[in-house]
Amino acid sequence: MPLSKLSLSPAGRTWLPLRLLLAVGVSVAVALLLVLVLYLTDLGLSVWERLARAPTAFWVIYLLILGGLSAGGAYGVWRVLQWGRPAGRSRAAVPAKPPDETSLRERLERSAAAGVPVDPIRRELEELQRRRATGEIIVAIFGEISAGKSSMIGALLPGTDIAVDVRGGTTRQVAYYTWTSPAGDRLVLADLPGLNEAGGLLDQTARDEALRAHVVIYVCEGDLTRDQYQSLRTLVELGSPLIVALNKIDRFAEGELDLVRERLAERVGEQIEVAPVQCGGREEVTRIYHDGREETTWRERQPRIDDLRRALQRYLDTDPQVLDALRDTSVFVLAQQKLDVAVAEHRRGKADAIIQGYSRKAIFGALAAVSPGTDILIQGYLGINLIKELCTLYEVPVREMDMQRFLDLAGNQIKRSINLLLALVGNVFKAFPGMGTVVGGMMHAVVYGLIFESLGKAVARSLESRGDLVSGPALRMFEDNLSEDLEARARRLAQLVWTQQRSGEGAGTATG
Repeated sequence: MPLSKLSLSPAGRTWLPLRLLLAVGVSVAVALLLVLVLYLTDLGLSVWERLARAPTAFWVIYLLILGGLSAGGAYGVWRVLQWGRPAGRSRAAVPAKPPDETSLRERLERSAAAGVPVDPIRRELEELQRRRATGEIIVAIFGEISAGKSSMIGALLPGTDIAVDVRGGTTRQVAYYTWTSPAGDRLVLADLPGLNEAGGLLDQTARDEALRAHVVIYVCEGDLTRDQYQSLRTLVELGSPLIVALNKIDRFAEGELDLVRERLAERVGEQIEVAPVQCGGREEVTRIYHDGREETTWRERQPRIDDLRRALQRYLDTDPQVLDALRDTSVFVLAQQKLDVAVAEHRRGKADAIIQGYSRKAIFGALAAVSPGTDILIQGYLGINLIKELCTLYEVPVREMDMQRFLDLAGNQIKRSINLLLALVGNVFKAFPGMGTVVGGMMHAVVYGLIFESLGKAVARSLESRGDLVSGPALRMFEDNLSEDLEARARRLAQLVWTQQRSGEGAGTATG
């Protein structure tokens, strides 16, 4: 085609100036960048020449200023990166320091003064004092049901009458036996109920007694299950002297036994003793005579517990004060756990009473409102005081502006749900005859009761689980609580409102 016939399309004619402008812009930017590089190079060389002629003192001051500015800049960047993260919370969990006796007793007295039932914790500390006075070294035999705990004590104490049943579950309570080791140490062996015995009802009894012991022998028959591994974690983390006794080793070939021991040491920790044992019992023996006759008999299996005795003796040869200190720490942790449970249960009961009290106040405030809008003022005042009382109960300081902001956010959620709540309450009230023209106010009163119940439970749960009023999770819990068991709660509150309204009308008629 001749050149004279070539022509650009309208789109091509539009894009041509843009491409030219882009090329010019890139060229100008490159030129400016080169000028900037040359200027910075010249400036840097000039500064270097001047510094080279400066005295040493000036150099020192100059480097200190540069170092301070660099550190300040780095800190500023770090603060920007940390912006918005909750204060005082690190992604890496910091292990809690084990409690000491003084702080534990102080907290115990504060809890008792607040009305927390602390008698079980006091008895725990009294039992520790008793054991300290006797100077007993207690070795707990701990493990799953039917793992061979009672048989192990029978092997350590031959001739002792100990109930052993192949069905398992014969140890229904803690039994204590006195034993003198080959080295002459006098010990008390505690035979604990097996884990998962009696449907797990005795598990806590066994775990508590294991924490009270100086040394724990955990009996198992092979590699640990998930539940068995979890049972050992508390003891391992506290540093309690622990021996894993691998029982019934006659079932393993030599190579298999080594693999199981390595696996146990890997899962529990290489610092934990793993002792293979055979706790006796009976075995079936078939005798074949020269004439071909076979005779099956039972004979007592010879116990093999030498490795266990040596491992236990190594612990007993350590400083007795070290064993006592480790035992005391375990007991303090046990007492603290019990106190935590008691405090949590006490607070839940008190929180529920506070929430129900404010729900009733919200209902009666709505019924008593004398003019439009006054019920809103009443509910706002009650909402602030509800959160204040819950924060006081959980010993969490919260600023009033944070409480108000949380209530404002909760109010936005309520606006989205109010029509659904009113419709539901209206349907509930259809079951009450003779409502008349007062239904509107009574419906709002029930809705307020539902809102305060849901709000209070969300705040209490946030304070208990997080130790703070965290708006995001608390608002999500509030939204979930609003819809939880809604119809049954609405009926209960509607009955309360109906009874209150009828009693008020009855009093008015009697007065008239």
